[in-house]
Amino acid sequence: MKYAISPDRSASALRAKSLAVLLICVAVANLGWLGCGVKSVPIPPEAARPEKILNLEAASSKSGIRLAWNRPEDYAGGEKMRDLGSFTIARSGADGPYQKIGEIQVNDAGRFQVQRTFTYMDNATELGSTYRYQVISNTTDGYHSEPSNTVTIVRKVPKPPPNPENFVLPTPVPLR
Repeated sequence: MKYAISPDRSASALRAKSLAVLLICVAVANLGWLGCGVKSVPIPPEAARPEKILNLEAASSKSGIRLAWNRPEDYAGGEKMRDLGSFTIARSGADGPYQKIGEIQVNDAGRFQVQRTFTYMDNATELGSTYRYQVISNTTDGYHSEPSNTVTIVRKVPKPPPNPENFVLPTPVPLR
């Protein structure tokens, strides 16, 4: 017994095959357009590192040496930085090599207001000794900035604040 194919079934089968071929062509064209997902020019590694910190400061305090610096805002290539991960603090004696003495994690990604100024207290210092410090910024994906400006400081006992009991106001001088 032979089966006859009705003209309606063959037309719907032909339409289904045509639609399938059309969808495959559209999918292949989209894959070619999407590529690997990269939509911009590749950035060289030296431009992807954080910009160098230029405002590292040091001050003697009662318990050690206090370092302070501002957050880097951009990458060395000029783009706005969004993935700051940590800071590495390095110290050297008067003439010795730098050694890592601490690390500060930055956990404010995605917050409305990020921390702008960072501080580090080095309590492992001796009075009268000279120290040099540098700070390196690190991104979450492993890029490191160039070392910051170097600060050199001799640890001293800080001056006491003025005593309010002995404080004398200057005598005003009349204007002529």
